[in-house]
Amino acid sequence: MSAAAERLEALLQLMRRLRDPQQGCPWDRAQDFATIAPHTIEEAYELEDAIAGGERARIRDELGDLLFQVVFHAQLAAERGWFDFADVAAGIHDKLVRRHPHVFGDAVGGEAGDLAHAWDAAKASERAAAGASGALAGVARALPALARAAKLARRAGVVGFDWFDERAVRPKIAEELRETEQAVGAGDAAAIEEELGDVLFAVANWARLLKVDPENALRAANRKFERRFAAMEALIAARGWTAAELDAARWDELWVSVKATE
Repeated sequence: MSAAAERLEALLQLMRRLRDPQQGCPWDRAQDFATIAPHTIEEAYELEDAIAGGERARIRDELGDLLFQVVFHAQLAAERGWFDFADVAAGIHDKLVRRHPHVFGDAVGGEAGDLAHAWDAAKASERAAAGASGALAGVARALPALARAAKLARRAGVVGFDWFDERAVRPKIAEELRETEQAVGAGDAAAIEEELGDVLFAVANWARLLKVDPENALRAANRKFERRFAAMEALIAARGWTAAELDAARWDELWVSVKATE
């Protein structure tokens, strides 16, 4: 047995011990799919954060945390007689072989774009075989809203419902902004929320056509804002001020100063 197989088996045994009805951990025994799912999502985001920071040791640790989530869900399923970790591993192995005919079959490999189209076609065929109908079937509702917007639009684009190019989206964004301003003018809270949603959906599509992941772009903007705001707080402390005493003009001065240093 390889070292990786030994370590994985040890992890699976540890998971079974944690869930043992008599000698396991009370917290682990109390969990189910629904209570563990938020932790799974959180661990995926923590891994993304570690990757963005280029932190090798943390990437390793976060991968371990994410693997434990998979092991936990597989154990819950095994206890119900649904499937176990071996079934999960076999399923993804067979799926990847099936979706790579240019590697494991007779199909001829092509450019990355051609392979992406073939991948999408294979996934669509699998969804149809599973009884899912419609181009948008199977797009997880739990995805972050921006990422889901881009994926929904990409699926629609595959079957021909799309803008001609990224320039065609700009008028749509302007239109949605005007409609939002009209809703604001009317003081209609429900309409404001709806129109702002349309603005964000249009922007997500613009990003998609510009070949930018809108979720990653917003995460980067969040990190930039955090960095700059922390720098402003440092300036405030260095000058002996307090945030509460600053007016809008002073905040703007600090923001401009911090941006200039970057």
